Amino acid sequence: MHHHGYSWTGEKRAFDDEAVRRPPYPDPPPPAAPGDAVAQRLLERYREVVAEFAVTGVPPMESAYWLVKPAALVRGTWEEPKEAGAWLAERLAEAAPRFAVRTESDPGRAERLVRDAVERLGRGGDVSLGHYLRGPLFHSLALVTCSPNRVRPELGCPLDR
Repeated sequence: MHHHGYSWTGEKRAFDDEAVRRPPYPDPPPPAAPGDAVAQRLLERYREVVAEFAVTGVPPMESAYWLVKPAALVRGTWEEPKEAGAWLAERLAEAAPRFAVRTESDPGRAERLVRDAVERLGRGGDVSLGHYLRGPLFHSLALVTCSPNRVRPELGCPLDR
């Protein structure tokens, strides 16, 4: 078992587009009848989501689905939860001056988040944190347990593809 780290900073508007943050349904909608603009738009949107989900760096709604994203999005890989926690601590410290809510930049809070993350990773869980930054930005950090993932064991390691 090992852990992958993921980081994303982008416009809150992109983060709020849940359609590209969810894996597409396995079956597409039925073909649109001629002249059925609503059904045609639904089919087009399904195709967009299928094309975007696996390649976009926008965080998935469920942390385990980071594992289906390209390996280039992996920001680090660690065997030990404490090593992954150190990476998380560094990312939080880097972003803290830009947090929109001052209380989120408290060093004691960051220490608790990291301690809890290390404990959760040690049990095979995933960790996902998000913070609003000044401006219309959102910052997401995730640590995902791999090989196997406890929630989605069917998802393979992105580094093996």
